[in-house]
Amino acid sequence: MFNGNRKNQAPAVSAAATSLIARGVTLRGDIEFSGALHLDGMVEGSIHAAPGSDSVLTISETGRVIGRIEAPHAVINGSVKGDVDVAERLELAAMAFIEGDVRYQVLEMAAGARVNGKMIHSAPLTVRQLAENATGATRALTEA
Repeated sequence: MFNGNRKNQAPAVSAAATSLIARGVTLRGDIEFSGALHLDGMVEGSIHAAPGSDSVLTISETGRVIGRIEAPHAVINGSVKGDVDVAERLELAAMAFIEGDVRYQVLEMAAGARVNGKMIHSAPLTVRQLAENATGATRALTEA
């Protein structure tokens, strides 16, 4: 979005798989989505991407969320009052404002973006950690 580095960009999602919450619309309640969700309006509730999906959440400069966000990829240019947990790539554009803790793996943050909370980097599991987890699970199964 902000530079020519395409290696770490969010996956492309077809227009047919995109949902829109338009400006002037307020949704009260939790949302679970897959594909892409573009928010120009307001959501009072949590937003969760379907487990195991490669979903993308985009919040425009007019978009607002009051609640928790969980998604593999997110581009935020509006405001969020709640924790943001992005498993892979998070882009904070110039008008982004987050009041809450932010967990991310890859972060791109433009000048002007603001976060009032903790920034927590979540590193991907290494091969060694994956092997240790598998060994621990095997031990637990054999002891049971």
